[in-house]
Amino acid sequence: MKILIVGAGGVGGYFGAKLMQAGADITFLLRDKRHKLISENGLTIENDGGSFTIHPKSLTADQLTPDYDLIMLAPKSYDLRDSLNSLEKASGKGLFLPFLNGYNHLEFLDGRYGKDRVMGGVAHIAAMITETGAVKRLGDLGGLIVGHRTTAQEATAREFAALCEKADFNFTYSEDIEQSLWEKWVMLATLAAMTTLCLGSIGEIVATRYGAEMSRRTHAEACAIAAANSHPIPEKVQAGQLAMLTKEGSIFTASMMRDLVGGLRTEHEHILGDLIEKGAPENIDCPLLKIAYTHMAVVQGRGD
Repeated sequence: MKILIVGAGGVGGYFGAKLMQAGADITFLLRDKRHKLISENGLTIENDGGSFTIHPKSLTADQLTPDYDLIMLAPKSYDLRDSLNSLEKASGKGLFLPFLNGYNHLEFLDGRYGKDRVMGGVAHIAAMITETGAVKRLGDLGGLIVGHRTTAQEATAREFAALCEKADFNFTYSEDIEQSLWEKWVMLATLAAMTTLCLGSIGEIVATRYGAEMSRRTHAEACAIAAANSHPIPEKVQAGQLAMLTKEGSIFTASMMRDLVGGLRTEHEHILGDLIEKGAPENIDCPLLKIAYTHMAVVQGRGD
């Protein structure tokens, strides 16, 4: 299986490097500056357990050919369209495996390529690109969930799963990958809403008088929207998410909060705005999600 990974950031870089170590045939599609850096120095992965460097195959958009069985997409949600434009020479063959936050990217990709060509994927990792260009994993998260959405793509999905099972990261094959996507979306929206509003970690939030209560209420709003869209979050999953969202002393924050503090563009439209819109047809009351979204829209608007 020939795999093309679009980008070598926190998701594409980390999991691509781990898959390469497991023997997968990986090529990275990169912008000129990143392509030059990795071609000269390799791609370094850093985490608490140490670091390692790989020297992958990489190319730029003008060098693409339609030779890939699987195309992994891991850009920020707001960069999806630009990423697909850069893939024009390679998009005529193979399946797409997006690892983006939210859910609406699936609907967009289905409309562009057809549902049979769009698998489902969930990435659980907190990572960043350092000043030297290395991918640094933050904390202990590091796993993928993958699954087929139609029978036409199941064979490819399970072939990719076999590669992941050989790699050094947590992996789960989901028989209902769209449910898995909704479960992550509910968790991530709650985390993003609370940490961006409060500009603090989970531990700092729950140490306040009302922090844990507000986290539970925000989570309940997100769960209500999921249920209204035929993807109710199981009680066991809800309990596990709430345990993480109200854990005393936790330093956990959303990448959206880190991007906000760093003055970077955020995914608030895709994580918060799209979720709120999914609840609108059923008139789901979600004031905490809406105030978090409004806060982000105001702050991000100042940079326009």
